[in-house]
Amino acid sequence: MTARIAELVAEAGGRMPDDRPSVVRLVLESLGAFVARQVDEAAALSGVDVRVIHLVGGGSESPILAQAVADRSGRSVMAGPSEATSMGNILVQARAYGAAHGGLSDLRRIVRASTELRPYEPNRR
Repeated sequence: MTARIAELVAEAGGRMPDDRPSVVRLVLESLGAFVARQVDEAAALSGVDVRVIHLVGGGSESPILAQAVADRSGRSVMAGPSEATSMGNILVQARAYGAAHGGLSDLRRIVRASTELRPYEPNRR
């Protein structure tokens, strides 16, 4: 994987970092830029004004990734929950069982009340 990353960096005219932490940071920053481009494209295609990006799943645990998404997109990022898929499945099952009530907005309220979301703002350079 590192060799492929080095190829891509060289193709882009960059210099491959020498140490592992810098390579990891490079990958996370690159992912942040990719997410930002995808959000821009989705917003343009849908005509929706996206002001906040919700970063969920395992990647939401990375402050470097979340900040990179905020910086590259110029939008606020709300990170978490990391177990969003599991939470959604449990809530849908709870609703079917009768333990949770309401529609999607009600279930989202339950998620917001039961997890800590971490906000990230774009750095203005």
